[in-house]
Amino acid sequence: MDNRAEVREFLTSRRALVTPEQVGLPAGTNRRVEGLRRSEVATLAGVSIEYYTRIERGAISGASPEVLDSLAKALCLDDAERAHLFDLAHAASPVARPPRRRNSKTWLPHQSLQWALDAITAGPAFVRNGRMDILAGNMLARAFYGDVYDMPGQPPNIARYTFLDERARDFYPDWDLFAEVTVAILRTEAARDPHNKELHDLIGELSTRCEDFRRRWSAHNVRHHGTGSKTFHHPVVGELTLAYEGLEMAAEPGLTLTIYSAEPGSGSEQALRLLASWAASEYGAPAPASPAKESTGH
Repeated sequence: MDNRAEVREFLTSRRALVTPEQVGLPAGTNRRVEGLRRSEVATLAGVSIEYYTRIERGAISGASPEVLDSLAKALCLDDAERAHLFDLAHAASPVARPPRRRNSKTWLPHQSLQWALDAITAGPAFVRNGRMDILAGNMLARAFYGDVYDMPGQPPNIARYTFLDERARDFYPDWDLFAEVTVAILRTEAARDPHNKELHDLIGELSTRCEDFRRRWSAHNVRHHGTGSKTFHHPVVGELTLAYEGLEMAAEPGLTLTIYSAEPGSGSEQALRLLASWAASEYGAPAPASPAKESTGH
């Protein structure tokens, strides 16, 4: 993936979204571009028009954190967009270290991680990477994302399911929202790890096979995706509204632990209990840990 093209398209798309009125500039009557002009961004950021033009054309490698921060403010970037701009600049640096990578097809969770996942019994809990592969999960995650696990190919991938499996349109009642979030996660990861071949292969596959994905990808939208609530329609237990928390894993950089939970006393909590019962009969409950032997010493 061409980092210079990514920089150019991201900055021009953000510039087009900012109106002069938003930043205290007169709108005028002879504007031939959407949003701000390059000269206006340069003035707001406190840099020369020549320098900003070079950056917008992709030459972002030498831009200082101060310049990047000024551009983020001039373009009214939110936290996720600002982080994305910094990721693009970092990736363009000739001395940038690539993120730690793991083979998603062969990586296995260490035993204590799987124990921790299995200890979460009230809701689905799973580990994913930035490519949206599900790398590990508890029994409820396996039951919850049964259709994802059912797709051909390993590991199971939420992005591929969202755009290439018709069942996703039923599973996600607000499919448009889930599609936007999915693309935003992949776009964020592509800037963070621009040389990840597995990620680029997935983006290429989705772009080739799905017009919806191509259109959303070209918008260059990014977002932080750490907490909130979502509504699903599960084929076994019906509609559930679940809160989620996404936790970055200190021991496994680049991986996210996601836990879904239901409001106590709600119909969604009852649906999760039904799903757990169904999963226990379908997959079998995890084997309990052996009790520690009692000491016979005095």
